[in-house]
Amino acid sequence: MSDAPDDLRLSFGKRVRYGAEAAVFLSTMGLFKIMGLDAASALGGFIGRNVYYRLGVVNRARENLRAAYPQMPEAGREAIVLAMCDNLGRTIAEYPHLGAISTHGANPRIRTIETDVPKAAAMSGKPVMFISGHFANWEVMAIGTYEIGYDAATVFRPPNNPYVDRWIARQRMQYGFKEQIAKGTHGMRRIFTALRRGKPVCFLVDQKTNEGIPAPFFGRDAMTTPAPAALALKLGAILQPVSIRRTGGAHFEVGYPPPIAFTPSGDQDRDIAQLTAVINAHIEEQVRKEPSQWLWVHRRWPTSRDQAQMATGKRAQALAGAAVRVEREGSSLT
Repeated sequence: MSDAPDDLRLSFGKRVRYGAEAAVFLSTMGLFKIMGLDAASALGGFIGRNVYYRLGVVNRARENLRAAYPQMPEAGREAIVLAMCDNLGRTIAEYPHLGAISTHGANPRIRTIETDVPKAAAMSGKPVMFISGHFANWEVMAIGTYEIGYDAATVFRPPNNPYVDRWIARQRMQYGFKEQIAKGTHGMRRIFTALRRGKPVCFLVDQKTNEGIPAPFFGRDAMTTPAPAALALKLGAILQPVSIRRTGGAHFEVGYPPPIAFTPSGDQDRDIAQLTAVINAHIEEQVRKEPSQWLWVHRRWPTSRDQAQMATGKRAQALAGAAVRVEREGSSLT
């Protein structure tokens, strides 16, 4: 289940505000539900191209693209922004239909490829961590992985609105994943426990985190969570990348490239930092293949404040913190 905050912890003002927001959100989702998956996805794409595309927040995508592809013509970058907005609108509109997005049925929505790779990982007897980013409809990673036989836990960043969070959690449960773990200190313990018990975990690892470490991404350091690297090194877990592509409308392809190869040096901080950089390199490789399918609006690269923190030793603190949290969970479960 979701780790949504208890309503009683919210102030009266927040409950009223979140309730009003949720009423609008749920009404919109109800409309998408009535329309059916294909029509909802198409309308979502139209809204993305004609509404989201004009919002100020999309300027962040333009800034990120200019930094990542400085030689690309402006028209090329703008085409990526427009396609990204189309994809985002479709993804939002598809949430009421997650239970219908499947590899089965008369009209399969997901094509899975390279499935022998994760099956071999399962036979190794090691914990498996599936990692990807906000590509296409990112919920499809967990759906496709579930349908090739993995009952994995899903790690997610909950929306601020707890009512919206609960609704989204219920949609995810339609495709079988009952264990949903919110990021955070409590979430780390649950992730560690799941992996120790042999339960796979699905991560989206492409968002900025203030508690992260700088790791190369498109030629610039990006604040990146060291948790997947720290967990993999501590538990000997397999890091299994997952590729996600929208192939047209509400149809997708989910692929499983070879697991990430990494040989530890024995220097804990160095290994966490280097493996985190390798993970970023895999995400960057996927973005470069089809940049229009990635969510470029993330604050992925450091602000001036982040850069000041790096200069004052926050990187070392983040590395040490990740290692300590993993060690603490390991000790408490031994």
